[in-house]
Amino acid sequence: MLSELRNQFERLSGEQAQLEKQIKELTREKSQYARQEKIAERARDIVRTVALQTQQQLEFRISGMVSSAQEAVFDDPYGLVARFEERRGKTECDLLFSREGQEFDPLASSGYGAVDVAAFALRVAAWCMGKTSAPILLLDEPFKHLKGEEQNRRAIEMVHKLSEQLGLQVIMISDERAPREDIIAGADRVFDVTIKDGISQVEVMG
Repeated sequence: MLSELRNQFERLSGEQAQLEKQIKELTREKSQYARQEKIAERARDIVRTVALQTQQQLEFRISGMVSSAQEAVFDDPYGLVARFEERRGKTECDLLFSREGQEFDPLASSGYGAVDVAAFALRVAAWCMGKTSAPILLLDEPFKHLKGEEQNRRAIEMVHKLSEQLGLQVIMISDERAPREDIIAGADRVFDVTIKDGISQVEVMG
């Protein structure tokens, strides 16, 4: 009887020691998880801060470039608002025109000439932020919806100034919507292309 009690005591003591060991291991793991959770929370905070700063910089650069281009071409220009929204777990950017405190969908509420200018400025802004490719933009009639000689002349001047300021070469195809002398003055080189008897004829104008 006494030996049985001793054996039972030893068995229970062994189980107690094993449980105490497991408790220590679990306590250590809990402390590690707590530290990892704090690190993860700090990492999330850093990511959120960096994302917010990046969005603010993007908004400033995009809005600034587009608004400046609009002001160069139009007497009553639109501004641009870049609004970042979370949708379906992803951050998306909505681009809106603004004027006198009101915001508009560019395609639904403005002339397409203003959209053309904004699209050009967005391409320039994208190049400025990346600069991973050669400093060249190839464009096919980027301002085809601009109306009148004056707006087209001012668009040519705007492109020329941006090209000089940024060291960006712009090669674009365009029909003759501004006086020829303004086209020549606003470009380093102009090629006049006509078709005669099915053959392209190229004349260097400037």
